[in-house]
Formats: sequence, C-alpha cells, structure tokens
Amino acid sequence: MRVAVIAVYSVKGGVGKTTIAANLAWCSAAISCRKTLLWDLDAAGGAAFLYGLGPGKGRSAQTAFAREGEPERLVRATGYPRLDLLPADESLRRLDAVLTEIGKRKRLARLTAGLARRYERIVLDCPPVLNEISAQVLRAADCVVVPLPPSPLSARALTLVTEEVRSHGRSDTAVVPVLSMLDTRRALHRTARAEHPDWPAVPLASAVEQCAARQQPLGAFAPASPAQRGFGQIWTAVERRLARSGG
Repeated sequence: MRVAVIAVYSVKGGVGKTTIAANLAWCSAAISCRKTLLWDLDAAGGAAFLYGLGPGKGRSAQTAFAREGEPERLVRATGYPRLDLLPADESLRRLDAVLTEIGKRKRLARLTAGLARRYERIVLDCPPVLNEISAQVLRAADCVVVPLPPSPLSARALTLVTEEVRSHGRSDTAVVPVLSMLDTRRALHRTARAEHPDWPAVPLASAVEQCAARQQPLGAFAPASPAQRGFGQIWTAVERRLARSGG
C-alpha cells in the first residue's frame, strides 16, 4: 500500500487544527493500525506539546527541507505503537523563505515520498497561511481536512481552501470539511449542522481541552466520549476518500 499524506489545513487560526491533526494521527495508528507519522509544520509546535514532547534538540526542524535534508533524523517516538512525530520549532518561521530560496516546488512532496519507506500515513499539521508552504502542502497531500467552526465565514474559508487545492493540488486530491467546536446549544451552530449533516463534526467539549492538559490524544483517556467519536468519524471519512483513489 502506498503512503497517503493527509493535511489538516485552514486559512484561519484558532479552529482546532492541531488538536484534530494530533487525534487523527492517533486514529490512524491505533484504530487503522497503520504506521503513522505526525509531521508538525507549524512553528508554534503544538503537536509535540499535545504528545508531551518538547522541541527536538540538535538539528532544527528547518533542516529537513535543506537540499540534503533527511527528515528521518528528526523523527521522535511518541510512546504510542506505530506512531511517530516530527516536531516543529521556531526555525519554521523562515520556512516560506527557505522553500522559495531553494526553488523546489515539490520539495515537501519528495520528502513525504521518501518517508514512504517507513510510513503508510503521514499527517501534516499545517500553519494557517497562504504562501509557498501551503502550496507545497497541497502538492503533497492526497487528502485535505479543513476544520470549519460553524459561522457565516466558514463557507468562504472552505471556498478559499478548495480554490487553493485546485490551483496547487492534484486532480484527485480529496477535501474533507469538518465542523469543529460545534455547540448545538447555539442556534447558529444548529443551523450549520442542519446545512451540512454529512460533514464529520467535533463537539465543543471539555474532553477536547483535556488533550492539552493531559498531553495525550483523546482516544488514550476518553475513548467513549462524543468528541472521540467525532475524531473517529473524520478518520473514517478520510480513509474512505483515500480508498476511492486507491490509497
């Protein structure tokens, strides 16, 4: 089976992107039993924090993208079977400039293809940007998960991402919209849910906040929670879309 790259991407910050990426990687490894890499491309380094890992010591995260870069050297074990993590650090604040300087439009795609020797699934936690980083992500991705908090601006955010996928992605790149931080006590959120009943949804829940407090994926400490069911629904949607394209 070929490697599949799943990008969790939004043009807007604060939408639950990192939490979704971290929990989808756990679903891939624990539920689908696939050898999985969670690759954090956001300089904030939230993915590593959610797994109780600090920034890597020695080589900076940016060096993975150098002409002779070897991302395998930066990979760290998470403590969960079949799940590794490639952490971010402050050096990624210059990643857009680095990618522009080296002039390799498919650098990330080639790096993920090289990692296929070790992994079946690579989950990318992406920064909320529209630049060379996002273009490289979309060239590499087989599936793009788009977290969308229920609001009138969500449709515009999804349109922007879809247009970016059309511009930079492949013709078979799948887009999976997700309602994040859904609070059905609010009329606006209920309306959004009614308008998109087939989209996976993650509820606004204290259990999700506990991921950061415990520094664990939700499935590790609250496997029966509604929020974990939401993450599981997202992962099922991703795997179905990948299966349609032969992934």
